[in-house]
Amino acid sequence: MDIPQKLEDRLVDLEVKAAYADDLLDQLSDQIYRQQQQMELLLHELRLMRERLPEAGTAAPRNLRDEIPPHY
Repeated sequence: MDIPQKLEDRLVDLEVKAAYADDLLDQLSDQIYRQQQQMELLLHELRLMRERLPEAGTAAPRNLRDEIPPHY
């Protein structure tokens, strides 16, 4: 039994679209993985900075009026 040409063309188009969708899904998955790695690295660096400067979170707020601008 032969498949009519019009039906076969539609089937090929759907297969091509499915292949592009699979490729796009793989690309998006890879991008999400890279972003997750970057976020974990940034969180690790933030923890290190907080450990190095523990007094930064407890220091009294500065008054910018008390500081002399660099051009003076």
